[in-house]
Amino acid sequence: MNEPEPKPSQPGAQEAAEALARRLEKEQRAEMFQREDELSQSLAPFRVGSVSYLNAVPLTRGVESEVVFTTPAKLAEMLQKGDLDAGLVSITEVLFSERYDILDGVAVASLGEVQSVFLAHRKPIELVQEVHCDPASLTSVNLLKVLLAEQGLKPEFKRLSSYDFGSLPDYTLLIGDPALNFLRSSRQHEILDLGAAWYEKTALPFVYAVWALRRGVENKRLRHQLRDAKDFGLDTLDHIINSHASYDLDFRKDYLGWHIHYHLGADEKKGIARFIQLLRKHGLGPVFEPVFVS
Repeated sequence: MNEPEPKPSQPGAQEAAEALARRLEKEQRAEMFQREDELSQSLAPFRVGSVSYLNAVPLTRGVESEVVFTTPAKLAEMLQKGDLDAGLVSITEVLFSERYDILDGVAVASLGEVQSVFLAHRKPIELVQEVHCDPASLTSVNLLKVLLAEQGLKPEFKRLSSYDFGSLPDYTLLIGDPALNFLRSSRQHEILDLGAAWYEKTALPFVYAVWALRRGVENKRLRHQLRDAKDFGLDTLDHIINSHASYDLDFRKDYLGWHIHYHLGADEKKGIARFIQLLRKHGLGPVFEPVFVS
């Protein structure tokens, strides 16, 4: 008995599907350009700063031309001097000062391995006597101090003098893009990922950075625009991953799509509260209660 022949597809069906896909893509691009246009020139007269790391790219989507990009340490200095009204800064910059509020709902955080914040060590961690720290780091230093102190370790912390990966000290704390570059290099150091170590200890997310807002400044519109920029960044995260020049596509997918997240919700606030508890326990501070504003 002969098998029935498969029915041929309708003439033009594939062409119609391709045309529909092209039309949808065109509409999506038009919507993206419109949102970019609406966000452009939206921050003035406020002065805003952010870090120049890959993990922060989605939070300034559409407002990049209006933002000052520099290191976490430099951003903290600019905020302290009153040169900025808002900055995407290390969480400890806010916790160690009464001068700032935190924009609710937005953060740079991880639930487990983060990849871009770690202690590179050539010798066992229990033998650590001194740690050389990336001079850009703030929160990461205090996170490492807490994690080591919980093991009864209190090494001396020194400033890292060079990013020369071939001559890194035995114990080196790296963050951000330099950390990613080192992770992807040939190396002799082992890696203690601080996001993974924090999660292993607490089962909570760790919040690395938040939008710090100068207290006493009327900034309702600024808060709205920063949330819009985050929403736009997350809505177009695939576009950021596919088009950004940093590293390779598979790495960007893994890093931005899995290791980093950008919401500041109940679990992230529990993580902040636990961090505050441990900072106080080990005499790192003074630490002030965070104030979240929406």
